[in-house]
Formats: sequence, C-alpha cells, structure tokens
Amino acid sequence: MKIPSALIDSLIETKGFDKEAFEKVHQSGEQITSIRFNSQKPVDKSTIFFVENSKEVVDVYSVPWNANGYYLSLRPSFTADPLFHGGAYYVQEASSMFLEEGIRQAIDLSQPLRVLDLCAAPGGKSTLLQSAISDKSSLVSNEVIKSRVTVLSENITKWGAANVVVTNNDPKDFQRLPGYFDLIVVDAPCSGSGLFRKDPKAINEWSEQSVEMCSHRQQRILADILPALKDGGTLIYSTCSYSPSEDEEISDWLINDFELDAIQLQLKNEWNIIETTASKSKAKGYRFYPDKLKGEGFFIAAFRKKNLTDSANRESVVKGKSLRLTSKEIDVVKPWVKKWDDFFFIKQNDEVIAIPSHLENDLAMLQSALYIKKAGVKLGVIIRNELIPDHELALSNIINPMTASIEVDKLTALEYLRKQEISIDSNYKGWVLLSYQQIKLGWIKLLSNRINNYYPKEWRIINK
Repeated sequence: MKIPSALIDSLIETKGFDKEAFEKVHQSGEQITSIRFNSQKPVDKSTIFFVENSKEVVDVYSVPWNANGYYLSLRPSFTADPLFHGGAYYVQEASSMFLEEGIRQAIDLSQPLRVLDLCAAPGGKSTLLQSAISDKSSLVSNEVIKSRVTVLSENITKWGAANVVVTNNDPKDFQRLPGYFDLIVVDAPCSGSGLFRKDPKAINEWSEQSVEMCSHRQQRILADILPALKDGGTLIYSTCSYSPSEDEEISDWLINDFELDAIQLQLKNEWNIIETTASKSKAKGYRFYPDKLKGEGFFIAAFRKKNLTDSANRESVVKGKSLRLTSKEIDVVKPWVKKWDDFFFIKQNDEVIAIPSHLENDLAMLQSALYIKKAGVKLGVIIRNELIPDHELALSNIINPMTASIEVDKLTALEYLRKQEISIDSNYKGWVLLSYQQIKLGWIKLLSNRINNYYPKEWRIINK
C-alpha cells in the first residue's frame, strides 16, 4: 500500500505525525474489528462469539474511550450471528466511538435534548447518540442521499429505540427550524484518507483536488446547518480524513465566520489521541493516528454557539398532521406496549405508530419542515379489532415483556433469518416472538398445522 506523497507532504508539519510509523502501519496489513454493544439489549460478552468445536477463539476486550465499545481479536461472520440481526451490537470503527466521550464532556446528557445527526447513514453514530441521550430527549437521524435512508432506518429499527425520527433532507432544509437543536453532529463527507487501511481502493480515489472539493462541501454543509443550532448549543464536527484543510482549517473557518467558541476536551494519556491547535483560531482538535492507537484515522472537534440574545429561542405549538387512534383502537394496541400511557398513537396508511408522549409537539414541528422516513415504533395494522404486529415492534425496546416468546437455538434462528420453514415444539397458538439468547429476532405465528415465518423478506439472509 503506497500512501500518496501529496498526502504525506501535507501532514509533515501536523502535530503527532510520524512519517515512518504512519507508513509502516499502513504497510502492515493489520485489520482491526470493533463493535459497540446495545445497552438496552444486554448479552453475555464473554461467550457472544464462542463457536463450539472451533479452533478459533474470538477474544473481546474494551475500547478505552467508550464503555460499550469492544475490539475483537478476529472478525467473525456477523451475517451468521442472530444477535447482530437482533440489534444486540453495531459493528463500528473504534476511533469514531470517541464521539460519545466528546459529547459527554461538551453537553449535559442528563437533560432533555434535541439532537441532530446530520450525515447519519448507515447509522453508527446515530445508534451511539441514541444510547447516550436520556429517554426524554429526541434524535433526528438525517441522511441526504435517498438510497442510503433505507439502511439507516433498518439499523435504527434494530437498535429498538422509540425517540428517533429518520429524515431525508438537505442540510439547508433545517433552516426551517431556526435555533431548534441543542446538539448537532456533523460527521462530514470527506476525502477518506483515514480509512485507507480498511479500504485500500480509496487510495486510487484520493487526490489534492478531492480534498479541496470536500473542504468546500464541508463548509457549505456547516453553513447551511448552523442556523438550526440554538444559542448555547453544541456542534460536533468530525471527518475520517487526515488533511488539515478538512480538519483544523475548517475549525479556523468556523471560528472566524460564525459565532462559535471552541470546546477543549480532556484526554487520558494512555489513549494516545493527539490534541492539535488550529493555526489561526487556536481551536483544539483531536487526531487519531493508527500508528499510535487501535483505530483508524479520525478527526473530531467541538464548538459552542455563543448566546447572542437574552431570551430563549421561541417555539410555537404546531398542530399535528397525523390521524390519532380512537380509544377503542388504543385498547387494541396497549397490551402490546410496555408503559403504554407514556406514548401517543397515530395512524398512517392504516399502520399504527407509537411515539413517546414528550415528542408530540416535536413531531408536529418536524413534520411541518422535513420529509420524515420513520418516526417512533411501528406497531402494526389493526384488522377486526386485532393487531397484526409489525417487525419494528418485535425489535423495539417498548414491547410488553409479557408478550409470548420462544427461545431457539442458533440453527433455528438462522433458518428463521433466511425466511425458511422452521420447526418448533410448542402447543401455543398465535403470534409469538422468536428469541435467541434472549434477543428478539421477529415474529412467527403458530397455527394448528404449520408455523408462519414473518421475518421481513427484504431483510432475509441470502448467503448460506
């Protein structure tokens, strides 16, 4: 693997850059695998990747800057792991998990917050943000590229949370919500040099021109989104690029052109994360070099929007667009939902959706300004006073724990995930959750003469 000489030259004066060590680690061929567990779907971490009669043992050990992050000594087949499909963990690059540490230091996560993940697909940072914020907070997970919104929605569904709204909008669309968000995370599209080890083909796509193009795009994105950040709100900016023009120089531009103050984060020496200082604004940024830590190339910086007015941001109550359920319909769905009185229920195209009560006005405001792909948890369709449950409900954290469930072995779980016929010895009749190691995978319906597999066709495992 030959690193472009123009990239090397641009980094010579950058703090923490060691040319020899940097090139050596890229030549090593080392691949690092890391995952982040879902705290709402606990599993036994010591045995999660144990394979009976296998000579290979997958050791699991902690990512130092994230409590739920873990390295794996080998890369198992995630596709063949039912726990992956059930949302027990997310496969995420370790350096980017530092986002949680950054926001914990920059903002009070115990408070009700409105959070925006602007460039969200495929969902790694959104699921991390959702796990970090309080139950009374809301997360808008946005992806501008329409083709990527489907996988984002799927990963949010697997994570199981109800306080997330998935949108498909350009950054400038959020100017319809001035001063709305307490925290905005912009993991900006970049030239991708930090991921050369993971994707060597990216080297062929890198050029000084692409760096310049990305820098201009990053500025446009940030300029478009900043009006939606409230006074006193927090902006987190990150890239997977080493280029100063996409990192520290963006910090200089933000401080110079907008009413922002840089936030300095506290690091532990053993993390080996390099704190840098932007040349003009002296804003602090944080670089992750793969020759110094177990992770890929990453840059992150935090900013606070200045309080320019004495009064709080004004908000208006917006009348919701969605059809509310009747009391009779609510009686049908409430046995399926844990703490059902913490939610309000709407109907869209006959599908019943549960939304946390504290988000009622927020949802109406978002509906008035944005294109919404997914909100809350889809419960299913009511037919003849019976709920036909949806897959979202099966994977959600709001499902009634008393819902009928059957635990199966791995072979049966994989047959289910391939949408094949499965065999279960049970006298129960009706809708049943299928579980593997206590992680819900989806619905089956037990009938007198057969078992119907309701795993979504578009999600099924194709390979054997």
